[in-house]
Amino acid sequence: QVQLVESGGGVVQAGGPLRLSCAASGRTISSYTMCWFRQAPGQERKFVAVISRFGASTRYADSAKGRITISRDNAKNTVYLQMNSLKPEDTAVYYCAGKRDWTGDYYYPGDMNYWGKGARVTVSS
Repeated sequence: QVQLVESGGGVVQAGGPLRLSCAASGRTISSYTMCWFRQAPGQERKFVAVISRFGASTRYADSAKGRITISRDNAKNTVYLQMNSLKPEDTAVYYCAGKRDWTGDYYYPGDMNYWGKGARVTVSS
């Protein structure tokens, strides 16, 4: 079993960048396809991005394309989410999640096997 811990959240001004990290322990992260989800206040948790086990493939939600980049460093057992040109509507709790297999270009919360506890991101206007 793998444990996931997000970090790097905080308050950032609109237009600014922020990088989130997701550190894994318990098992090597290279065993898992990794995703980022986010949950805005009063809304459902939604897919943001996915990266394959060794980073060869990535996919993004339409809302993330062009501004957000998912990456991973398996040697550090860490996954990242680089967010640029942040908007107030990006305000949410961001969750790191893992699953054993790559199953497509889009993921739902029920698809995932492991979750972190989330990192809060607030974008001020």
